[in-house]
Amino acid sequence: MKCRICKAEAVVALRSHNAAFCATCYKAFFARQVERGIVSQHLFTHDERVLVALSGGKDSLSLVLELSRQGYDVTGLYIDLGIPGSSAAARGVVERFCTRHALRLIIKTTADEGLHIPLIKEKLHRPICSVCGKIKRYLFNREALAGGFDALATGHNLDDETARLFSNTLRWDGSYLSDQGPRLGEEPGFARRVKPLWRLTEFETANYAFLMGIEHHYAPCPYSSGASFTTLKGILQRLEAAMPGRKLDFYQGFLQRGRTAFAQGSPGDDQQLAPCRQCGSPTSNGDLCGICRIREALNTP
Repeated sequence: MKCRICKAEAVVALRSHNAAFCATCYKAFFARQVERGIVSQHLFTHDERVLVALSGGKDSLSLVLELSRQGYDVTGLYIDLGIPGSSAAARGVVERFCTRHALRLIIKTTADEGLHIPLIKEKLHRPICSVCGKIKRYLFNREALAGGFDALATGHNLDDETARLFSNTLRWDGSYLSDQGPRLGEEPGFARRVKPLWRLTEFETANYAFLMGIEHHYAPCPYSSGASFTTLKGILQRLEAAMPGRKLDFYQGFLQRGRTAFAQGSPGDDQQLAPCRQCGSPTSNGDLCGICRIREALNTP
């Protein structure tokens, strides 16, 4: 198999693009897809500062490296969740990676925030993945605002985005469909949130990470068994295998033709937000935000 660009021996074949690439041309292909995703959706510019949420996985590390290679002003942020058998290893990967590539890195720990994840799992009878996600979003947003960053970038790829779109469409959840997309603009109390890898699949990002020699944390979170997105991703993977390119068509079709139908959200979505009386973050209940309520519950005997 020959590279479509230079005719050298190919190392990566992409059925969705009806193409194969050598290592050098594949890295260029990946870079073009990232840049195209940024420019087409107006995610950020080279004059803006971008905070990149790092998990230690291949997607977020590939993202921050590629943005740095393209000359963007990036800083990494790692949230140490304190999960036994997972967090320490992931943190080590992130620290070594940022040192190797001379990238700025901010580290925050949930234990220091009174939000130790193992304790939450032990004391609160709630789905832990949902609570963990809420805490990470809260801390990502807070650090982006506190640091004066213009955008907060996450490593969500096309598989993540289509699984989320599929889930929201199955439920016709207008409130979630209204904010589905690679960019959520800044609002009072919220930083701009962007997903520059939205055009690239998990497979494509994995190939980039391999070719760039990126060490990444790959062990699954011990708390995440049974997550519904795993099932939805599997369904979409089978669809993609039968009909290459359908995932990108599905997502781009929503962005071009479907998103406007949900732009106003659902009835009741226009709730007024007010600052949390404890931390100042926006909340719709006029009292404590969801994160401060979790802290309060943990401190209740």
